[in-house]
Amino acid sequence: MHFHDDALFPENQDKLVITVAPYGPEWAVEDFPEDLPLTMDEHVQQAVDCFEAGATVLHIHVREEDGKGSKRLSKFNELLGRLREAVPEMILQVGGSISFAPEGDGADAKWLSDDVRHMLAELDPKPDQVTIAINTSQMNIMELMTPGDIKGTSLENAELSATYREMTVPAGPEWVEEHLRRLQAAGIQPHFQLSSIPQLETVERLIRRGVYTGPLNLTWVAIGGGFDGPNPYNMMQFINRVPDGACLTLETLMRSVLPVNAMAIAMGLHPRCGNEDNLWAPSGEVKITSAEQVRQLVRVAGELGREVATAKEARDIYRIGETYADADETLARLGYAPNRKPGQVGFTQHA
Repeated sequence: MHFHDDALFPENQDKLVITVAPYGPEWAVEDFPEDLPLTMDEHVQQAVDCFEAGATVLHIHVREEDGKGSKRLSKFNELLGRLREAVPEMILQVGGSISFAPEGDGADAKWLSDDVRHMLAELDPKPDQVTIAINTSQMNIMELMTPGDIKGTSLENAELSATYREMTVPAGPEWVEEHLRRLQAAGIQPHFQLSSIPQLETVERLIRRGVYTGPLNLTWVAIGGGFDGPNPYNMMQFINRVPDGACLTLETLMRSVLPVNAMAIAMGLHPRCGNEDNLWAPSGEVKITSAEQVRQLVRVAGELGREVATAKEARDIYRIGETYADADETLARLGYAPNRKPGQVGFTQHA
């Protein structure tokens, strides 16, 4: 991304799109019962509270009544239907893992099979987005957790934390290409969840080969354990490689969330918050709800003079519903250099 001399002036930045992830599938409801929903009514109320606080993108997981993360598409259909009525303007973004919560203490924490995840393209009503991982990788969500982060939570259970330490993200090339094909055919926008520059490079290659032709909405996920960590050097190197026409959100975990989000707001990028990413206020001593985290970001944006997007404005910024004709148009719209033509030498650039 290119930053002009005036790039940090709020009047030259897109309005702020706040993503909230208020369903915390890695936690047990007992870890924060004031904020982690169990019933369907509570799931819907979380969305309403976060929307009213200022969030316009809702990252969705859903629980069964026993508190475990649901792996049933019917449960997601039920929640999506309720959300379309309760928060009709919100961008609904289904977490592409469906659920990575273990079935019980020490049970394998792994995502569903490739075939089952493909069925996210058949959700009814359909979401606006489904998140997609690129390149199979380690996802050790415990690596950056401090003792204070997990104190008094289910993650103090040694078997459970060991399970999460060994978790991997299955996202091989055959599955990714087929998943992108199905999502695009269904009119669902993929939201790329990327851990590092090599994954971003793979996305660029998919675009250059015409596998994906559309707006580029992506999140830099800095949670360590196989992903980048929330080091500002990592962050700026990733940002430097993102094309100007993309829409970039920054995500990390626990008490790194607020400072990384503050940097995103200042730089004209977009933040993500919620109990899936963090439970704690800056002091590390008091838990903070997802809606409170949204209001916190709204206050930071206000101090920096950056307006928060309405739901309609967020849809325009995300370019929900847009598609492009082919690789050439996608490259041009996103600000990537064009593909090399036969016999062409030297550097390539758009006219």
